[in-house]
Amino acid sequence: MIEYTKQNHVATFTLNNPPVNVWTPQLHKNFYQQLRKFLADDDVRVGILTGTGDRAFSAGDDIKTPRVEHNLKTQVQKHLNGSAEDEDLEYPGWEREILRLPRYKPIIGAVNGVCVGQGLVYLLMLTDIRIAASHAEIGFPEIAWGMGGAGGATRLSRFIPHTAAMYMLLTGEKLSAQRALEYTLINEVVEKEHLMPRAMELAQRIASHEPMAVKVEMEASYNCMDMSRSEALNYTSHLYRLQRLATQSLPDLDK
Repeated sequence: MIEYTKQNHVATFTLNNPPVNVWTPQLHKNFYQQLRKFLADDDVRVGILTGTGDRAFSAGDDIKTPRVEHNLKTQVQKHLNGSAEDEDLEYPGWEREILRLPRYKPIIGAVNGVCVGQGLVYLLMLTDIRIAASHAEIGFPEIAWGMGGAGGATRLSRFIPHTAAMYMLLTGEKLSAQRALEYTLINEVVEKEHLMPRAMELAQRIASHEPMAVKVEMEASYNCMDMSRSEALNYTSHLYRLQRLATQSLPDLDK
């Protein structure tokens, strides 16, 4: 299950599927539903994503989940169409809808152990700040089973040196928390007993800021990465002015 709790403007998503917190089609759907709730709740300003226990943040998708064999037409239809509420839970499924959700509300990753495969995809694509326990490890082992594509889906070479990304993707080896920190995939490494307190400390600090300013900062940061310099300046200017008009009670930053 996905445990969803709220405290002082901070929501925590906890993947609770021991022993190693693997994802199943049902859990992907549950997570999608919880994310929609999180994004729509104006009282919640920041999220924390973690796993239960201290063995694994997530060991990825459950390899024991049966993969249904469909005919060619059905396979193509499932590939091209989105997920529907009343359809059978299988792959591909709600994991696609999760990654397509527009999100301008910050989430902090609290990596409490091994984080590989789909768990790492979610960490890289759904979190903005990442704290890892000192015993954590991350990696994309799929290459060993003949399954490539994680680097493209996450655009990994855009965020860390290309050689570092290729090392991860082509060897399939896991990186220690310290090596992930050196590659800037992680912001901080702490002892496991300090992981959630530190994540909550950061979340509360972000939650103390004006929510609209946080939203504008995130929207501009993410969208402007794919724009030219002039496009980014114009886009950011529009967002900034709209924000200022909507928050007239704030101090006048132009003076």
